[in-house]
Amino acid sequence: MNFLLEIRDLKIEFESFEGTSHVLEDVHLTLGRGETLGLVGETGCGKSITAKAILRLLPIPPARIVSGNILFQGEDLLGKSEEEMKEIRGKQIGMVFQDPSTFLNPVFTIEEQLVDVILSHKIRDRSNIQAKGLDRRGAVKRAIELLREVKIPEPEARIKSYPHEFSGGMRQRVLIAMALSGSPQILIADEPTTALDVTIQAQILRLINELVQKHGHSVLLISHDLGVVASVCQRIAVMYAGNMVENCSTLQLFKRPLHPYTQGLLNSILTFSKREATAQGIKGMIPDLIQPPPGCRFHPRCLSAMDVCQRGKPPSIAFEEGHWVSCHLYRK
Repeated sequence: MNFLLEIRDLKIEFESFEGTSHVLEDVHLTLGRGETLGLVGETGCGKSITAKAILRLLPIPPARIVSGNILFQGEDLLGKSEEEMKEIRGKQIGMVFQDPSTFLNPVFTIEEQLVDVILSHKIRDRSNIQAKGLDRRGAVKRAIELLREVKIPEPEARIKSYPHEFSGGMRQRVLIAMALSGSPQILIADEPTTALDVTIQAQILRLINELVQKHGHSVLLISHDLGVVASVCQRIAVMYAGNMVENCSTLQLFKRPLHPYTQGLLNSILTFSKREATAQGIKGMIPDLIQPPPGCRFHPRCLSAMDVCQRGKPPSIAFEEGHWVSCHLYRK
């Protein structure tokens, strides 16, 4: 299959005073055209590191890409210069970050910030906008259209507002508008609903789904919540401690989860009976990635662990068509 984005055997390390942290190890991930892929796992498992690596936004140093490839339309992004990456960020791959309060400047209006982003896709030297024939009035018109598209009410008036005058959900919609301003082929949404209450979460997810249907974007949705990705994603990849442990369609994952970690995540979802609410967590903690466990990194917490799990890393096994798992339980 000709994937729009493909990550092959990506290995990333971080240097610190305590030692070398092996944050990603042989990560493989694919994203097709028009597909919505969910990347799930506990906090600290490497999801956001993977997203930032795609756009080459990792701080180097302390981060170091040891090996692997990140192919976008067949071209390796890791071999691109910074100037070439500036042409890709925003224009071809957009990103919605987790906390809108961090990425919206409180002293500038929504208009100033959104218009600057729109113009930056056309020209990097903003002091020379008029000489290049770029129309700021047209950029304001485009900004209003984007706010209307992400369902900001009365966008002509609200565009003059400051970020603190918007609710959390409205600020997240502004970030989505910014990410869409360059008409990218891929939209990376990094925990876009984490700071929102349940009803607003549902609205944001519906909005992302509508935008995908309308424009045909490919979406990488990062979340620790399986319920969130199940509502919008066709396929789900599960990550644990920097390793990919399972990758399949959403239906396959909920119908027949294979990896013990995936099963633990599903058992952790709160369910309600007539008398009580129940959830079963995963015992233990994510391992120290400076000294990760040998073999399978999940084996210290796994109820099905065997001796072989401590000796060697499990291979990626095709259990059935479109369903991959990295676990010694399924070796033939």
